[in-house]
Amino acid sequence: MIGMGGDANEGYYCSICGGIPPDQIKIKKIRINEKETGIDRLDWILFDVYCKHLADDELITDELVKRVRQFNYIPTKKLPAYREALLREFKAFKPDGIPAGNVS
Repeated sequence: MIGMGGDANEGYYCSICGGIPPDQIKIKKIRINEKETGIDRLDWILFDVYCKHLADDELITDELVKRVRQFNYIPTKKLPAYREALLREFKAFKPDGIPAGNVS
């Protein structure tokens, strides 16, 4: 078992490498241009945007991209593919106890 150093005030880190503890990594893989791509904190981002109750796909996608960029690099050339994939994931997202597609 990998040890974790730190505390709630200072933050936690891997006691072996000093990086993020493996159990704290929140990366979800989605398909972008037919290639699996890891997006850090995607479930959290989807839920956060869901809670904004945005109705327009363009506004939803803009918000998703803005938040994903806070934790992930999006290559400029691939931005349209990321936008499409993120919106697809958002529409399939099912927060606990709420049916998928009920995003308005």
